[in-house]
Amino acid sequence: MESTALPRVDEHTTVVAAGAADVWRGLGETLDRSFTRPGSARHARLVGATDRTASGPGPLVEGATLHGFRVAEALAGRELVLVGGHRFSSYALVFRLTETGPGRTRLCAETRAAFPGRAGALYRGLVVGTGGHGVVVRRMLASVRRRAERR
Repeated sequence: MESTALPRVDEHTTVVAAGAADVWRGLGETLDRSFTRPGSARHARLVGATDRTASGPGPLVEGATLHGFRVAEALAGRELVLVGGHRFSSYALVFRLTETGPGRTRLCAETRAAFPGRAGALYRGLVVGTGGHGVVVRRMLASVRRRAERR
């Protein structure tokens, strides 16, 4: 699946007081913690996710899997593209890291997704329409920021 072919859902950004290498490590740790838990495995099974098992914990490398996601592209310190799909949606979560100055990195998380059919529209309403997705992504970015800034 080509992530750029999916409609854009939203984008969230934070600035981290750390270099891109530390932000990248923080991103990997946060994703491992978020998407290798038993709850994420249950959700992946419930919705019929294509990738239901996690290959990690491990490095963010092309082909690695998290519950509900597969790493489609991993350019260390620059960009991470996670893709996935299930009965109600095809989706991508794209993280971009841009150094904005010495010891400062802009971390952006862009969500792209298609929600086909009536079931997909209902799922979109539950996940995106309630604001829940945005809350989860902002918390994830805050976690990455805290981890990276502690280094």
